[in-house]
Amino acid sequence: MLSGQRAYGEGVLRLTTFNVLHGMPILGGMPQPQRDDAGRIIGAPRHTDDAQLREAVAQLGSDVLALQEVDRHQDRSGLHDQTALAAEALGAEFHRFVPTIVGEPGDASAWHPAGAEEDAAVAESRHAGAMYGVGLISRWPVLQWRIERFTSPAWRVPLVVPGPQRRPQVVRVPDEPRAAVAAVIDSPFGVMTVATAHLSFIPGVNIRQLRDLVRRTADLPRPFILLGDFNMPGRLPAVITRMRALAKGATYPSFKPTIQFDHVLADGLTPTMRTQATVSALNISDHCAVSVDLVRD
Repeated sequence: MLSGQRAYGEGVLRLTTFNVLHGMPILGGMPQPQRDDAGRIIGAPRHTDDAQLREAVAQLGSDVLALQEVDRHQDRSGLHDQTALAAEALGAEFHRFVPTIVGEPGDASAWHPAGAEEDAAVAESRHAGAMYGVGLISRWPVLQWRIERFTSPAWRVPLVVPGPQRRPQVVRVPDEPRAAVAAVIDSPFGVMTVATAHLSFIPGVNIRQLRDLVRRTADLPRPFILLGDFNMPGRLPAVITRMRALAKGATYPSFKPTIQFDHVLADGLTPTMRTQATVSALNISDHCAVSVDLVRD
């Protein structure tokens, strides 16, 4: 288990990626929304207690925390700004939430894609409705923020889900719009870039998004650390990006991990920087958190 009690700034920089599943507690398995015979969601798992999210984040003790599937002002998660809550739990001053959709995830008829208007509302701390997306938190000063967006495919893909009376059924579901957020930070190791993304679950689409993200961020300062849930297994993201994989190990599902969807990749680390990775199953989410300690000799 990682500890949040270490001293910061002692030649170690801890970077973590965590798909938090909007802070949903997971005890023994993944809760499923209820669906009607046509596959439409008629009841989704809900929770309103932010204590477990705070506890999980505090346990990680990260200097930089990348969040995916994070809520802002959603009924299901107690109307909290979860990125701000996580930053508070870490004592981190710098944070940015980037919405991908406005409305409640799950049923495409209940949301629409987020864009520049919602980004401006978040930056100005204005309420702009229920939103969902990705977040990035830093203990160290952020010199520049950058948001990158990816459109979702027009087609729907088949997905096996529990139906009425828990009978399996195949429904066709749309993908969601995807986004990434990057921050140029003034770290104890000097100026560097960190970024996070939650990519499509559709094979091929997620590969294109990852390649686009690497291309769009090529001008940002190195070292460059890319963290997130890429919905790609094992070594594939490192092969696609030609970046160095800093963590290896199954991360999903958290209650019985069998596959790695959550990754930390690096470009431009100097020879004096060593890394140590930890995969942690916490009290929330169906994903494990992946942390990498960057150590300067």
